[in-house]
Amino acid sequence: MSTGSMKELEARGLVLLGCGKMGSAMLEGWLAQGLPAGAVWVNDPHPSDWLSSTGVNLNMTLPDSPAIVLVAVKPQMMADTLPALAGFGNGNTLFLSVAAGTSIATYKAMLGDQTPIIRAMPNTPAAIARGITAICGNDLATDEHLDMAEALLTAVGQVVRLDGEHQMDAVTAVSGSGPAYVFHLIETLAAAGETQGLSAGLAMQLATATVAGAGALAEQADDDPAQLRMNVTSPGGTTAAALAVLMNEKDGFPALLTRAVAAAANRSKELANG
Repeated sequence: MSTGSMKELEARGLVLLGCGKMGSAMLEGWLAQGLPAGAVWVNDPHPSDWLSSTGVNLNMTLPDSPAIVLVAVKPQMMADTLPALAGFGNGNTLFLSVAAGTSIATYKAMLGDQTPIIRAMPNTPAAIARGITAICGNDLATDEHLDMAEALLTAVGQVVRLDGEHQMDAVTAVSGSGPAYVFHLIETLAAAGETQGLSAGLAMQLATATVAGAGALAEQADDDPAQLRMNVTSPGGTTAAALAVLMNEKDGFPALLTRAVAAAANRSKELANG
């Protein structure tokens, strides 16, 4: 976290609304980066033992003008929890939301038209600081606000900035929901291994390590995934035989994932529209 962001948060305070798995992962990262626990106020009706041990201001009176209110509650809890913080709207407090499916327009309606708001879409690997989060802001979110949001969210992984909120449904479909697709790939790869005579435990170990290792290699290698795929594929070999099935344009990965991502993006639009 930059020195400027740290000083701003120390001086004015950071409010974390909700501290479940995602909120806890972020808080742990912030504290590890040196943010004093005394600069953090957490509102959570069911705090974990870990949260209670951190030394943060837990369910206490909030500062007068916090630098950031980070909203990390479930979307269905928004209507019950956010109005209590509406007094910070229309001011110089930045609202940063990691709640899925809640639009910037919804926050503006609840907090006021003059409220700086940034919407973020993280994903579950944030729990081990390997996530990726996409962010976008309204017209009142300045470059400094975006820099501060990015500094906070890098505690749990990579951060990318979107051209606008119109890209958020696609982000939700690719990276927000994407870990579930990969977990299902592991499940099905292991099950396929069992059909070829492997024990369930061995098949799962092989599938999990293979997917995790290939993902790490894709991130670190200079070659793009297409080249990495070709590096594994010998003409007429075993990998080529499998890829002939997986890359089939009609019912292979290209068609299947295109339909899956479109279904997720369309559902994201439906949820955002109520």
